[in-house]
Amino acid sequence: MITELLPIKYPIIQAGMVWVSGGKLAAASAQAGILGVIGAGSMKPELLRTHIQKAKTLTTHPERLAVNVPLLYKLTQEQLQVSLEEGIKIFITSAGSPKKYTSWLKEQGCIVIHVISTPELAFKCQEAGCDAVIAEGFEAGGHNGRDEITTLCLIPQVLKRVNIPVIAAGGIATGEAWLSMMGLGAAGVQIGTRFVATRESSAHDNFKKLITESTFNSTMLMMKKLVPVRLYKNKFYDEVAKLEEVCASSEKLEEHLGHGRARAGMLEGDLDEGELEIGQIAGLIEDIPTVAELVADLVTDYNKAFKNLKSF
Repeated sequence: MITELLPIKYPIIQAGMVWVSGGKLAAASAQAGILGVIGAGSMKPELLRTHIQKAKTLTTHPERLAVNVPLLYKLTQEQLQVSLEEGIKIFITSAGSPKKYTSWLKEQGCIVIHVISTPELAFKCQEAGCDAVIAEGFEAGGHNGRDEITTLCLIPQVLKRVNIPVIAAGGIATGEAWLSMMGLGAAGVQIGTRFVATRESSAHDNFKKLITESTFNSTMLMMKKLVPVRLYKNKFYDEVAKLEEVCASSEKLEEHLGHGRARAGMLEGDLDEGELEIGQIAGLIEDIPTVAELVADLVTDYNKAFKNLKSF
């Protein structure tokens, strides 16, 4: 289990998500016994520093704090440097080649975990020296792999290709789902969408409430000509769908996307014009607990499900 790799009590990673995973959420997660991750994708380096410093003041377990850094942005190097200066020793990288920074981070004494969506990418991470991979199925919210491999199919295939720990992600929001991933052979799970709808997340209250009102068909994978992203079906989604129906070019889609859509939706609460990135599992979410309450419920439900399995 990843509890042997990471200084955490339970093999759960709270995902680093743009506009949602700030210092408050990461600190609450660390305090609850799991890995608390600050999502650096929407932060300039000095804002990231502020969130790391805030998180360290809000938890007695700063060793359980990590930073997620998408590698496609021009300020990646500065984000990594700021994190190191603030004492971060666990990095989750994504959206880029694991070869770019893994060796350098390992030389600084850090643990590096990379997010992947195919078995081939997992193997490249192992060759690059990553300590583990997060295998994310296309049920997940936000940006997804182009191959649309579901978590249930992805985890066994990744396990066949690598001998480093494999952490399952995508469509996991309950103790029962967590147990099922461990049954497949995963070393732990990463959970994103369920943590958006917690009191400590940075998501706007409008967005949190909308998640609790979601149904089984509230999301769809869109914008495959750019980067595939799972969106909540709102006015912005409808506009994107119409563009895709007429085979709009990637340039036209990018023009419509514009700037600040995700911030407007997830952080500022514009439920019509904003880009609302959320996972398929949102249809199961009905409340907005504290992180401590959520983790306690996950553990209770995991143990209950495990006991029920043993009775077969």
